[in-house]
Amino acid sequence: MGTVTHDISSDISAAAKDGALPVDARAGGPVPQARIGGWRAWHLATIFGLWAVIFAGSLVAPPLLDDADATHAQAAQAMLRTGDWVTLHVDGIRYLEKPPLPYWMAAVSLKVFGAEDGGRFAALAIHLPLALTVLGLALLGYGWSRRAFGERAGLYASVFLLTSAGVFLFTRVFIPDALLSLLLGLALYAMLRRLEAGRGVGRRWTYGLWLALALAVLTKGFVALVFFFGAAIVFLVWSGQGRRWREIFTFRGMVLFLAVAAPWHILAGLKNTGGAGGHGFFWFYFINEHVLRFLGRRVPRDYNKLPAALYWSLHLVWLFPWSLFAPAALLQGWRMRNAKLARAEVGADGDRVSRVQLARRARVKVAGSFSEQTVQVLAVFAALVLVFFSLSTNQEYYTFPVYLPLLMLLAGALAAVGDGPVDGAMGGWLGFGFVGLTVLGLLIAAALGYGLWSARGYAFEPDIGALLAHRGVGDYTLSMSHFFDLTGSSFSALRLPATLALVAFAVGPCAAWLLFRQRRLQAALMMVAATSAVFLVAAHIALVRFGPMLSSESFAAKIQRLEQSGAIEPGDEVLLYGDQAFGSSIPFYLGRQVMLVDGRSTSMLFGSSFADAPKIFLTSQQLVAEWGMGPRKLLFVPLEQRDVVDRLLGSRQVVLQETSGKALVTDRPLEPVR
Repeated sequence: MGTVTHDISSDISAAAKDGALPVDARAGGPVPQARIGGWRAWHLATIFGLWAVIFAGSLVAPPLLDDADATHAQAAQAMLRTGDWVTLHVDGIRYLEKPPLPYWMAAVSLKVFGAEDGGRFAALAIHLPLALTVLGLALLGYGWSRRAFGERAGLYASVFLLTSAGVFLFTRVFIPDALLSLLLGLALYAMLRRLEAGRGVGRRWTYGLWLALALAVLTKGFVALVFFFGAAIVFLVWSGQGRRWREIFTFRGMVLFLAVAAPWHILAGLKNTGGAGGHGFFWFYFINEHVLRFLGRRVPRDYNKLPAALYWSLHLVWLFPWSLFAPAALLQGWRMRNAKLARAEVGADGDRVSRVQLARRARVKVAGSFSEQTVQVLAVFAALVLVFFSLSTNQEYYTFPVYLPLLMLLAGALAAVGDGPVDGAMGGWLGFGFVGLTVLGLLIAAALGYGLWSARGYAFEPDIGALLAHRGVGDYTLSMSHFFDLTGSSFSALRLPATLALVAFAVGPCAAWLLFRQRRLQAALMMVAATSAVFLVAAHIALVRFGPMLSSESFAAKIQRLEQSGAIEPGDEVLLYGDQAFGSSIPFYLGRQVMLVDGRSTSMLFGSSFADAPKIFLTSQQLVAEWGMGPRKLLFVPLEQRDVVDRLLGSRQVVLQETSGKALVTDRPLEPVR
C-alpha cells in the first residue's frame, strides 16, 4: 500500500477564494479566521482569569472530604511521617492500589505549606496540584488548538475546558485522572510534533513523549500505555504513516521511559511481599488492579459498572454546557471534510479528482496537515477511551481523559464557523444549542426560584446534613450522590449559591442567544462561558455548605479541643465504625492512626493481610466487650452505621458531638476540665 504526502495548500487557497475556509500558511490547513496574531495577551488573561475564579478561588474550603479525597491525602501524609516514598500507606496499612506520582506531588505540597499533620492549609496543599493540573490542561488545549486550528480555536478550547461541568466536579476530590489526562495529552501532542518535524530533527519531542508516558504510568498505571499506543497505532495506520513508527519507538526514548517508570515498580515489588495467598505487590498491582479490574473480578469486588445508556448519556452532563453545540460541530466537521475531499490532489501527476474518484483510490493513503492529523488522533484517542471503559468496570470520572480531546474538536469546528452570517442547517443547529440552553436555563432558574420561595420561612441552617431526609445515603455509589437528598427546608442553607445560579441561568443564556442572533458567535460563546463560570462558583459555595456532611474534619477538631482542655487524654483510643472511607478525614486531621471496627474491607483488605500490618481492626463483638474497659474510647459513627451502633451499645454511649447525622460517642462521662 503506497503512501503519498501531498501539499494541500492549493486546495485550501481555492477554498479560501470561494469563502469556504481561511488559510493557515504555517500549518497548511484550514483555520477559523484569517487573522492570526494580536490576540494572545487577552486570550491568556481570559484563561488565567477563569482559572483563578473557578479553581484557585476554591482551594481553601471546604476541608478535605471523606472517602477518596482524605484517603489519598493520608497516603501523601504518611510519606512525610514515615519517610517511605515507595509504599503508600493509609492509616498504617499498605495501600498498593495506586502509583505514587500524585501522592509525591501532594506530599511535597503538604511540606511546603507546613500541613503535614493537617491544619488550616491542608485542603489548599492537597488540592493545589490538582488546580495547577487543570491550568496545564487549559494551556495545552490553547497551545495545541491554536497551532492546529488557529487563534480563536485555542481560546475556545481552553475556555470550554475551564467551564465544563465534569472538569469542575471531578477536581473537587483528590483523584489522579486530571493529571493522567494532562500527561497523555502532552504525549499525543509530542507525537504529532515529532512526526511534523520529520526524520533527523525534533528528537526533543520524542524524549518529551516518552517522559510524559513514563509519568502517566506513575500516575495511573499501565492503562496509560493502552490508551496511548492503541490510539497511536490506529492513527499511524489511518493516516498512512505506519512506516514511520521507528521515529516514535526509538531505543533512547524507551530507555528514558524505563529509567523513569521502572525503579518505583521494582522497589515496590521487592518491599511488599507475603500478602494474602502468598501474593505481593506484583500480583495485586499488575493482575488484580489492571487485568481483574477490567474484567470486573477485582478483589474486593467493590466497583460498579454504569448501565450503558447512563454511561454514554452522562457525557452530555460532564461536557455541559458545550455538549449542546455538538450537533453543530459535527455538521461543520462534515462540511470541512467534504470540502477537503472535493479539492484533494493525489499523486505525483497533480490530477484533481472528485470525492468519488478519491474513494476508489483506497490503496493510496494521504498524510494530511497538522490540523488534519490533530483531528484524527483526537478522535481515535477519545473513541478508544470511551469504548474501553464501556467494557470495563467504571466510575463516572474514569473517562476524564476524553474531555480535552472532545472539547478541542468542538472548539476547532466552532472556530471554523467564524462570526458573521450563519444560515441554513448550520444556523439551525447553532440556534438549537443557544435556544436549548436558554430553555434549560429558564427551567433551572424556575426550579431554583421555587426552592428559594419554599425556604423563605426557614432560618439559615449551616449544617445542611441535619436537614436531609434519611440515613440511607450509604447505599449510593455515584459521585456526589448526597445532593439527591435535598428537601425544601435544606434550601435555607443554599440561599446564596441558589440565587447566584438563578441569576446566571436566567440572564446568561438569553443574552448569549441575542448575541448569536446579532451574528456575534464568539461573543455569544463567551457569554455562555461566563454563565457557566458563575454557576460553577455557586456550585462551589454549595459544596462548602455541604462540607459538614461530606467531611468529618469537625470531629477531629472536637477531639483535639477535648485533649487541649484536659477533658480526655492524648492517649485515649480513637475508633471509626465501618470502612475507613466513612471518616477518612479524621485520621488525616488528627495526624495519627485510628482503630477500625468492622473496617477490614475495600482498600484496607489486602494491605491488612501482611504480617507486619498494625493491629488496628476490631470486630463488633470485641467493641462491645471492651467498651468501658481500659483506656477511654472515642468512637466515630457515620450516618450509615448509626442504627447498627445504637443496637450494639444502646445507652452505654455518651454523645460528644452530632453533625449531619454523624456522631462522636465515648464510653464514659468526660473528666472535669482542669
